[in-house]
Formats: sequence, C-alpha cells, structure tokens
Amino acid sequence: GDKGAKGLLGVPGKKGKAGTVCDCGRYRRVVGQLNINVARLNTSIKFVKNVIAGIRETDEKFYYIVKEEKNYREALIHCTDRGGTLAMPKDEATNALIADYISNSGLFRAFIGLNDMEKEGQFLYADNSPLQNYSNWKEGEPHDPAGREDCVEMLSTGEWNDSECQVTIYFVCEFLKKRK
Repeated sequence: GDKGAKGLLGVPGKKGKAGTVCDCGRYRRVVGQLNINVARLNTSIKFVKNVIAGIRETDEKFYYIVKEEKNYREALIHCTDRGGTLAMPKDEATNALIADYISNSGLFRAFIGLNDMEKEGQFLYADNSPLQNYSNWKEGEPHDPAGREDCVEMLSTGEWNDSECQVTIYFVCEFLKKRK
C-alpha cells in the first residue's frame, strides 16, 4: 500500500558521551620551545646586523663594539658565546685601532679583555696570557688601593684604566678570521 502519514516527534534522547580531551600540554611545550628559538634567532640576527653596520679589522682579527651595558663577566660570556673573546690589544697598532673605534662610536670607555682577578697587580689577557712588552696604562694607573679594580677598560684616548668588574659598560669583542 501507500506510505503512511508521518508520526509525532519522539522523546528527546539522553545526553551524549563527553568528547575526547585535547593533549594541549604537549603542543604548548612545542610552541614554547619555538618561541624560545625565535627569540634566540632574533638576538643573533640583531647581533649580525650590528656587526655588519660597524666592525673594524686587522689582517688576523675582527673587532666589534657591543653597545649593551654588561659587567666584565657578562661581556666575556657574550663574546665567547659568539665565537670570540673580549678584545686583547697586544700591540700599539691594535690598541690604536680599538681606541679609534671607541672614540668614533662616541663612547668614553669600553671593557677590554684584561684583568688581575687571579692575583692583584698581575694582569692577564682573556686568553690567560700575561702582559708582554706592550701596555698603555693611563698615567697613574693601574691604581687600586682598595683592591676592587680588577678589570680593565680602554678609554677613547686608547689609554687603559683598571676599574671595578661589576660596572656595566659597553665592551669590545674580538674574533679570529677564518683561515682560507
């Protein structure tokens, strides 16, 4: 026979089962790590852009003033993390180049890689080599009557002054050129 008329609506059904829970914690960790990586890359990009913008060089090395105020240890770590060290002027020509760089950057002073933290009055370069036959101390320096000035800054004149390691100032990194 023919199809019959449509019946009345039935009673509403019971509440359905809960949906599956998102494993979002794992994704949050991944996104968090990506954010950290992006921040590191941005820091590296900024560093490279600054390096390209202003760098000095000799036949063997590149010199770069980092315009971020850091104490001596932080400055040393900053340079070594990027494959270099704090600048170590071991002759008049290098000292003059760095002094000119500091002066032309409009700075008064910057940390260089020289200190007497190990033994008072015995200055060592950042590579642990002692001062040899070259130094350029400002008249009356090094002068540390209180025993607190263990790190060395270069003034825009090229002269050296021992100062406290905890002061936060700009600093000069040095990088060896890659051998071809």
